[in-house]
Order: sequence, then structure tokens, then C-alpha cells
Amino acid sequence: MNTLEIKNLHAQAGDKQILKGLDLEVREGEVHALMGPNGSGKSTLANVIMGHPTLEVTEGEIIFNGEDITEADPDERARMGLFMAFQYPVAVPGVTITKYLRMVQNAHREGRGEEPISLKDFRKTTEAAMELVSVPKQFSSRYLNEGFSGGEKKRLEMLQLALQKPSIAVLDETDSGLDVDALNVVGNAVNAVKAETGMGVLIITHYQRILHLIKPDRVSILFEGRIEHSGGPELVEQVEAEGYGRLRETIGA
Repeated sequence: MNTLEIKNLHAQAGDKQILKGLDLEVREGEVHALMGPNGSGKSTLANVIMGHPTLEVTEGEIIFNGEDITEADPDERARMGLFMAFQYPVAVPGVTITKYLRMVQNAHREGRGEEPISLKDFRKTTEAAMELVSVPKQFSSRYLNEGFSGGEKKRLEMLQLALQKPSIAVLDETDSGLDVDALNVVGNAVNAVKAETGMGVLIITHYQRILHLIKPDRVSILFEGRIEHSGGPELVEQVEAEGYGRLRETIGA
């Protein structure tokens, strides 16, 4: 079984300690929701998992499928089967989506010792992925995220998710700034890819609305760099009813 294990993780940005002894596990086939107020360290955790160079791990380890990847480069982690959907995807003018997607697929194939994908197979695979996650074919000829709305950027990330078929997907506030229609597209896309591949999902959010679409199996609550409470999906309803402040008081009591 593919698993992502985070053990006693401490991480900092510059001189600021952000993660302060964090333990977390995401298993293949499950949805693990990580919730917490702004500034609690959720996005820092996502970026540390993927090896962001501006963040330093000072203690602890990240284990993926039994292998310590704490010091691995971001591209190594991606080739091993980790995927991250960003809160704010960047635009790359001059690079078409078709060229980018084919380049990514070939990078993964190279990592597995395979030949580059043929144009015919690439087209067939991409069209099937577009259908799975409801992305219009016209996207292919556009430049990467240039002039895209927030919803269009997230649709493109869902297309990448469907093409890469990761073992574990980290979704960093994928619901940020989305209207109801775009949120439904994202939720349905994640559920469709998960049903097809059996991937595990770590979904990071401080809202509850996306968790009504992507149902979590487990929920962890992060406060000030530490997970202070974990449980089942009932925690989502508790946060919705009480808010984080009241929940923390309850935990403390």
C-alpha cells in the first residue's frame, strides 16, 4: 500500500519556525483532510512535502512508500508518485498547455526508463483525461494559465492530476477563490480520478464546503504548527458549528 508518513516534522522559513513536531499519515485510497485557521502552517506543510527550496526541515522525516524523501529534490518526489495542486498556480506565457503536458508526461516516463510518448498516444490519453475531469478541448492550444480565471487554473490542475495518476495527491486550498460551479468541477474531478486510480488524497483547507464534495475518511486539525486533534468526518461538522477558537478551547479542556 502506498503511504505518506510525516514523523515529528519541524520546518522553518528563514529564522521563523512554522512546523513544530507534526505527525501525519495519508494512505492509498483514503481522503485525509487537514484543517486549521489561517497561519497555522497548512500551506507550509504542503510545500515541505514537495521539497520547496525556501523551507528548511530541521528535524523529523518524510517517508513515502517506505523511503525517506526528506532530502529528495521536488522532481524526484513527483516522479515517485507525489502530486501537488497549488493554491495559486502560476502563468507561463509562451508555453502551450499541450507542450507542457507532454513534457511532464515524458519526464515521468523517463524516470521509469520508458520511451517518450508518441503524439498519437499523447492525444488519446489527454482527450480521455479531459473527458474524465470535464476540461474543454480548447484548453490545449492556450498558454499555460495565461489569462485564466481562478476556476480555469484549477480545472487545468485537475487535468494534470488525471494525466499523472499519482499515488498521493496533496491539494493545497484548491477551493480558494472558486465559485460554486468551479468548486463542483474540482470536487467531481478529484472523486473521478480517485475512483479510477485509488490514489490517496491530502486535502488542505480552512473551509468546509469542499469537504461536502470530497468526503474525508480522516480529519486532522492544525494549530500553530502542530496537529492538536484528529478524528473522523464528524470533525468537519464540529468546526462548521463551533469555529476553530471554540474547538481549541474544547480540546484544551
